Amino acid sequence: MASSFDDHSLAQDVRRLEAAIQKWAMGHDIWFDCGFKTYSEQVDSEPGKIPVVSVLYFSSPFADNALYGCLDGEFFDLVESHGFHYEHARLANLHFYPAEGPRCDAYANYYHWEWICRLVQPDFADIYEELYDHFARHPEDLHRLSWREFEILLARIFQAQGFTTELGPGRGDGGIDIRLLQRDPIGDILTLVQAKKYAPKNRIGLEAVAALSGVAGVEKAQRSLFVTTSSYQPAAAKFAARTSGALELCTAADVAEWCKSARDGIIKDKSALVTPSAVERLLLDVHENTRPHVVQARCGFGMIYNKFALVLKETKHAALLMELPSRTVSDDGYGQRGTEIPLLDANALTMLKEDTVWRAKRSTDKEGRTHYWDGQNGFWPWDGNPAYFDLCD
Repeated sequence: MASSFDDHSLAQDVRRLEAAIQKWAMGHDIWFDCGFKTYSEQVDSEPGKIPVVSVLYFSSPFADNALYGCLDGEFFDLVESHGFHYEHARLANLHFYPAEGPRCDAYANYYHWEWICRLVQPDFADIYEELYDHFARHPEDLHRLSWREFEILLARIFQAQGFTTELGPGRGDGGIDIRLLQRDPIGDILTLVQAKKYAPKNRIGLEAVAALSGVAGVEKAQRSLFVTTSSYQPAAAKFAARTSGALELCTAADVAEWCKSARDGIIKDKSALVTPSAVERLLLDVHENTRPHVVQARCGFGMIYNKFALVLKETKHAALLMELPSRTVSDDGYGQRGTEIPLLDANALTMLKEDTVWRAKRSTDKEGRTHYWDGQNGFWPWDGNPAYFDLCD
């Protein structure tokens, strides 16, 4: 991040902009059913190169005066005086952007970091390569993670390396944060991992390293791994050297290298993560009604159109979706209004390619219904009935 802009000052500038807009609008008696949201609250998607710093939702009095009426010039000047500009986004929303320059770059870094932190989830990392890429290029940012986020990140890295990973509860774990199991024909290999997110000046001493070695002996683990964002005191390094490789001491530099390897192992062409035969099996499951793999999004402004997708892969928090072609079931004779269904035959296999396979966030509501959000559209399980479309604007 640019040295002249810290996170606090960037956030304060946005708060000042929002306060100034609200005060100005209230002074003109046009602040009704208005308010601000963050971009992540509204969209929950990766920020752009020029990030949206705030989202204003508004009602007709604000729009009729500040955007398209006699106050539009005054409102424009107010926003510009704070170093921002705005664009009318979807429906009754304004997106605010920083003016170009070093401050804009600082905001881009600020919101990119927020995005990275949201990816430090138990099972995002196999789909979102940005998580690994960020720490491969910026190992110094490991210090900005919480201790629990650091543990989760390490667990995902080891999982990407092929280990069966057991992430501890975080508290009361007996000094072991992660257990790694590597299957081997001549005997499984157990590795115990202790993670310490410390400041650089807080070096790991002999006592902590020896304690990990002791637990490994009790649990009959073949290896133990101490990972820290700081470094080690000479006595700790000497102790590890006497274990003949059974105890390994690692630092942020090692984590950066692991992230680089994990990043390079994730294919950006998401369609390559799934074989055509796997898609055929999923389509067969759909025909046999064994799993709800087909999802649907209702899209359009003024118009109504449908987007169908097949869930190729999913975990608790993330999923891969593949677009499905559709077939018109009925229409008005002009193809403008009618109903349609997704094609679940051989035509669907042609969609297994880079530009029609994408990632989405997965969530479950209080009623147990699964929802997928790709940053633009929300997908819900398709109910199996023809979906209505209306292309008349």
